[in-house]
Amino acid sequence: MQSFDLQFHTRAVFGAGAFQRLGELSRELGFQRTLLVADRGMMEAGYVEQANGLLRLAGIEVIAFHDFDSNPDTLTIEEGCERLKTLRLDSIIGLGGGSSMDCAKGLNFLLSNGGRMADYRGYGKADKPMLAMIGVPTTAGTGSEAQSYSVITDAMTHAKMACGDPKAAFRVAILDPVLTLSQPPAVTATAGFDAIAHAVETYVTTERNPVSVLFSREAWRLLEGHYERVLKDPSDLDSRTAMQLGAHFAGVAIETSMLGATHACANPLTTRYGTAHGAALAMLLPTVVRWNTSVAANRYAELARLSSLYSGSDDTQAAEMLAQRLGELAAAAALDQTLSSAGVRRDELPLLAAEASEQWTGRFNPRPFSRAGAVEVYELAYGV
Repeated sequence: MQSFDLQFHTRAVFGAGAFQRLGELSRELGFQRTLLVADRGMMEAGYVEQANGLLRLAGIEVIAFHDFDSNPDTLTIEEGCERLKTLRLDSIIGLGGGSSMDCAKGLNFLLSNGGRMADYRGYGKADKPMLAMIGVPTTAGTGSEAQSYSVITDAMTHAKMACGDPKAAFRVAILDPVLTLSQPPAVTATAGFDAIAHAVETYVTTERNPVSVLFSREAWRLLEGHYERVLKDPSDLDSRTAMQLGAHFAGVAIETSMLGATHACANPLTTRYGTAHGAALAMLLPTVVRWNTSVAANRYAELARLSSLYSGSDDTQAAEMLAQRLGELAAAAALDQTLSSAGVRRDELPLLAAEASEQWTGRFNPRPFSRAGAVEVYELAYGV
């Protein structure tokens, strides 16, 4: 049985209307002068105004930071820190999707420990205490509110850089499914598939353990059973609730189980083609399941048997059913299922594979993953 070292850093406050507790929970943590990190979409949705009102009602001063895009980079974080470091902040709130969560954590590294983002590549590089944080996700996707990693794009190379530390975890995650009702359809589709990929990958990695598999399994059950429903009826709050909780559970699993080859191969597509992360995963995950089946068929079969459309078969057949089901989910979201349909050039596959083989997630894949393996995955995912 796999050994593990798991400590839950984040308190999860879950339920419709939980956002209304933002001021109360901030006050419990001693917030007095807080940085509200929220993307511009949160302003348009009215959530920034609501957050300001709740915090000010609790007697908390708010400084806003909105100057980042969907993939916050090192330059954004470092320039933002320069503007903010004299403001005597004592706390940070991340409000929005994964970009808001990552940006909040990235700013925390530099505001509390100084230096540049590259100094924190890897894990456990922050020597000083970090500011207390609350995460309020408004999408059901990354599960970043449950993780101690910040994923920041290198402004020079455009490669994603993972910076983690136990102190970078949110003290509280407020999970209010009502906030996810504002997701545009494209975000519901791509963020939701990101969460699905997290559930599948964490279930089979070399670092999976008895605790992580509990979260991965329940995440898959919730996500697989409700993804199509929320695509068909975006106002279905029950399905929105299941999707958000499933995404959070998958995020909890990532903390100790990590991810695999799907994410390793997806990141270069975002870097070179600007492909949305969830869309890249949709093109790759069924292929990676098939590529890994020789070593992980029994574990994939366990997920297949939880599927709402499962029919009995042996492990290898069940793993294939899982791959087919993942393709069905991608099709339901109108996401590309092959690299060729997304405009990826075949002659660039070796270059993409070289970059994929250097991604940190690949080292946790159940089947040893190398540059040659990445070429195989890309070729299989390319289509005609």
